Amino acid sequence: MAATADRPHLFPEEFDEATRILARTTEGVRLELIDGRLRSRVVPDGDHGRIIEWLTRICMQSRPELWLYPDQGLKVQAYRKGRARPDGSLAPSGAFVGQGEWADPDSVLMAVEVTSYDTDTDTDQRDRVEKPRAYAETGIPVYLLIDRDACEVTVYSEPDGVRYENAHIVPFGKPVALPGPVGITLETEALKEWVR
Repeated sequence: MAATADRPHLFPEEFDEATRILARTTEGVRLELIDGRLRSRVVPDGDHGRIIEWLTRICMQSRPELWLYPDQGLKVQAYRKGRARPDGSLAPSGAFVGQGEWADPDSVLMAVEVTSYDTDTDTDQRDRVEKPRAYAETGIPVYLLIDRDACEVTVYSEPDGVRYENAHIVPFGKPVALPGPVGITLETEALKEWVR
């Protein structure tokens, strides 16, 4: 059953089939299912990739037992009916072995998003509203938003099953502590180099 005006939402099984078909026919399309709605994302630019590389190095040095998995699909939201592909998922090394494209998020300590410079999609709605809610509903302890538009980092923590109760915002250039269970402090000065 497809999404229609009478039923604008997709079921996870329909979404999974659509992503399999698109993967065979279209290069560079990244799809997500948030709040039952299909979302597409642009392929990240070089600066976006460099930010993920920067964060990966910090995580490896601070917590070598963890890995920042880029683009690992996660089953999110109530009853795992959503599908999100964070820019990074911090979890124990080997956490997603054998799970396939859409993994269980229970081992994820932190989801990471880096805003994209895309005028065709709604970054504001997706990264600043839908994703924090989806990750909080799922129980992911920390959501890190690296916002290249606002030149600031937002650390969301204390999920209550509906939303994150705490959001701490710092401008690029100031240190920010990622609370437990992550327990890493980021020196964000380098982020100033990778904004337009």
